[in-house]
Amino acid sequence: MVDQARARRLAKRISSIVATAIEYEVKDPRLRFVTVTDAKVTGDLREATVYYTVMGETLDAEPDYDGAAAGLEKAKGVLRSKVGAGTGVKFTPTLAFVLDTVPDAARQMEELLARARAADDAVAKAAATARHAGDADPYKLERDADE
Repeated sequence: MVDQARARRLAKRISSIVATAIEYEVKDPRLRFVTVTDAKVTGDLREATVYYTVMGETLDAEPDYDGAAAGLEKAKGVLRSKVGAGTGVKFTPTLAFVLDTVPDAARQMEELLARARAADDAVAKAAATARHAGDADPYKLERDADE
């Protein structure tokens, strides 16, 4: 029977253990700018997927995604040992590392929203000074004096 609450607790614990191990115990320089964002565990607690992001050295520098993936793959055994020691479950789950695309998607959404706001401002500015093309009431009929 699958206990989803237990799987979520284990996933949270795994992400904490992996993040701490990457920061303090694994000495690979390729992992300096890796941040663990989330972890998911299967219902049978045998496999864990760890999501991560990579930051650049500066704000303008492009992150080294390939180097980070290679560093995580190399450190996978050490990290799994740390997870096994830190969780105390009967079977230590295998670890799979997946690059998290949520920050990039959020950045793209922010750029789209900024462009939409700029377009709305341009329309509002044009509407503020706009006038009707014809009369104010184009359906107003002229009445003859005889009627």
